Amino acid sequence: MDAPAPQAIHLDAYRKPDYRIESLALAFDLEPEATRVKSRLQIAYDGSPSDLSEAALPPLWLDGDDLKLLSVCVDGTPLDETEYRQDATGLSLDVTSPGFLLEIETEINPKANTRLEGLYISSGTFCTQCEAEGFRRITFFPDRPDVMTVYEVTLRADKALYPVLLSNGNLVESGDLPDGRHWTRWEDPFPKPSYLFAVVAGDLACVEDSFTTASGREVALRIFVEHGNEGRCAYGMDSLKRSMRWDEERFGLEYDLDLFNIVAVSDFNMGAMENKSLNVFNSKCVLADPDTATDADYASIEGIVAHEYFHNWTGNRVTCRDWFQLSLKEGLTVFRDQEFSADMRSAAVKRIQDVRSLRARQFPEDGGPTAHPVRPASYIEINNFYTATVYDKGAEVIRMMQGLLGREGFRKGMDLYFERHDGQAVTCDDFAAAMSDATGVDLNQFKLWYSQAGTPGVTVTGEYDAAARSFELTLSQTIPDTPGQSGKRPMHIPLDFALLDPDGQPMPLKLACEEAAPTSRVLELRAARQTFRFENLDHEPAVSINRGFSAPVNLSIEHTPATRAVLMGRDGDSFNRWETGQQYATGLLLEAVEAGGEGRQTPEALIDALRETLLDEAQDPAFRALALTLPGEAFLADQMKTVDVDAIHIAREKMRGDIARALRDELLETYRGMQSNAPFEPTADAAGKRALKNLALGYLTASGKAEMWDLAVVQSRNSDNMTDRMAALALLTDRQGPERDDCLQAFYQRYRDEPLVVDKWLALEAMSVLPGTLERVKGLLKHEAFTLTNPNKVRALIGVFAAGNPLRFHQADGSGYQFLADRIVELDRINPQTAARLIAPLGRWSRFDGARQALMRQALETILSAENLSPDVYELTSKSLT
Repeated sequence: MDAPAPQAIHLDAYRKPDYRIESLALAFDLEPEATRVKSRLQIAYDGSPSDLSEAALPPLWLDGDDLKLLSVCVDGTPLDETEYRQDATGLSLDVTSPGFLLEIETEINPKANTRLEGLYISSGTFCTQCEAEGFRRITFFPDRPDVMTVYEVTLRADKALYPVLLSNGNLVESGDLPDGRHWTRWEDPFPKPSYLFAVVAGDLACVEDSFTTASGREVALRIFVEHGNEGRCAYGMDSLKRSMRWDEERFGLEYDLDLFNIVAVSDFNMGAMENKSLNVFNSKCVLADPDTATDADYASIEGIVAHEYFHNWTGNRVTCRDWFQLSLKEGLTVFRDQEFSADMRSAAVKRIQDVRSLRARQFPEDGGPTAHPVRPASYIEINNFYTATVYDKGAEVIRMMQGLLGREGFRKGMDLYFERHDGQAVTCDDFAAAMSDATGVDLNQFKLWYSQAGTPGVTVTGEYDAAARSFELTLSQTIPDTPGQSGKRPMHIPLDFALLDPDGQPMPLKLACEEAAPTSRVLELRAARQTFRFENLDHEPAVSINRGFSAPVNLSIEHTPATRAVLMGRDGDSFNRWETGQQYATGLLLEAVEAGGEGRQTPEALIDALRETLLDEAQDPAFRALALTLPGEAFLADQMKTVDVDAIHIAREKMRGDIARALRDELLETYRGMQSNAPFEPTADAAGKRALKNLALGYLTASGKAEMWDLAVVQSRNSDNMTDRMAALALLTDRQGPERDDCLQAFYQRYRDEPLVVDKWLALEAMSVLPGTLERVKGLLKHEAFTLTNPNKVRALIGVFAAGNPLRFHQADGSGYQFLADRIVELDRINPQTAARLIAPLGRWSRFDGARQALMRQALETILSAENLSPDVYELTSKSLT
């Protein structure tokens, strides 16, 4: 008989816990296959005194998963099996006193824990991952974020094998044991939920530094890595120190303990985890040197280190009441790390990069079968809601709040939020209330961003009256239906706005009945349709709206050639300069796709605009590189009702070739001009020059000239940094011939002992558009460099092929779909989290032609028919089929 379908959990069913845990003491005897965990929980009833007189105390429920229960004691008295109830999900016992001491001993097998949730072993090191519900795989406990307590943790292990023993908080005692073992004791004085608990034990090298807080406290900073990786920690440590200083200066938030530890591990389901004072990182998110890390890696490390540190206040000191409120900590902290990186680098470039990521990851999610609000109404498996909607759209919601309140008002709201809720588990409504109460701004309608899914569409039209010297701007919004939601209410959408004269200068924005006339303002669209009338305008303006991407919407606006030229060439808002060019190129490419891919010759107007941008030395090289990059194939597919992957690829490649041939001399001059003999530096300026150089190389190889490919071969072999080497190899991987195979093989042989670089090699093979890529990917599953048990390897090979290679994944015979389905089923038995995150490309079946739709649905049905499917994979697969 089939197992019953997993049941959904609903937001409106939330009920506060009956009991609070006043303190928790844990003792670990660490053994790879038989770790023993003793817990001492001081428990108190959390209801009103009147409840005690009216009825018996409710039973105590403790979550538990895959645990061997050894003993249970209440107030020192052992319980026999008739005095508690245990099943596969946890432990329940009757309560006779409003306050008591509960002691539990369990045994677990970290070595067999391939799910990488709870306590497991990575390359010989014990480590934990408890978010979202991993703590229940360590001991029985009310494993929910609104149960906060103080922790005391004792660790005992073999000293020779595990000389480093770490947990949350401050180290208060340590010593040796007579049997060659040793111990440490840690105390964390700040109450925290179980998902922030952490343990690490292993033979690790340590890189140390320190930070002096604004109040003069000295904080010890340590990064623990595998031996031999010490030299790759400098940038991560520098990023941490800059993050700490920035948070003090921008938000007045100071670190609160004497010690901050980071540990890098090889096997990790996520990028990093913000466990209080003991951040555990995927090694790729903290280790870097010029020979093994690209500029993108350095930027990622900077942002992720900042993100996890910023969680100390937005997530740890104030946490979420329940998992439906996940964006309360994640969206807010993504916004904070984006602001940090914008201050460290080019704000304009950072904003464009963030929007590109949002459109590539979140907009498709909003338009697909798994669309959900920033605050979901229900879930089956919470791990499935660590999504771009919760993180990236959640960050956009916070950004819009700042846009409505102003930076000063937003800071006042943040101050009030911490004043009210430090040490509490709260909701998105609590955050919005603090913002509103601090500034007097009504955010009731705005909060629809938390509860309504889907990307709003905003249509912009304008009419200039030369005689009256006035301009009427009309905005209308539509909110698309999404699974489970229809007939939605109008959103409160803040749109940063300016009108530009023919020279690109902002014009006064005088509304009727106003005396003041600013040159930019935030238009608040609250109704389905609104019109704004601006007066005293001497010229027909160019409309620059949603500047800086002030709201995450799909904007529809028609530009004349004249206004397009103003916006592309002279708009003071860098984002809108880039955006206008992208819209222009997108329209041309979609026209070509409709013609089967070939289309007409690329217009001179576009080539002239790109030439002007390429040669504009007043602009940041990184911005020029972004402005010259054509819209990607996945983005173009998202603009079509029925996706034609072959025509998209042909059209884009043809346009690249047209541009390359027309701008060959300028591109070659730029390529040579951006070369540098200086030692590699991971600075924003140097990275921008490399980005522009490598963009020029990409176009040059698209020109059809064989000698341009020679440049790529030489660069791949002789570069002194991974950024340039990878850029050249990414081009060569799409070129059939011996140079490709020789360069890729040489790259692998050089770096075969560097796991993070081998992941890049796997990804290069997976993203190739050459025929036969799927067969090469299948072959690599058996390669010495690949293992299905390591999430990084899975993402690099299988994930990149399915999500990053539309041409080959969507082969007409459906072989790519079946390959992915088989891997998901296989991986689900090992690591359900990682398996579930591979499903999304199949879930977009309704966007394709009938034949592909049938094949994609068949692949999803293959997954759903597998025996003993995890809740993670079941939920996303079943939703994808609806």
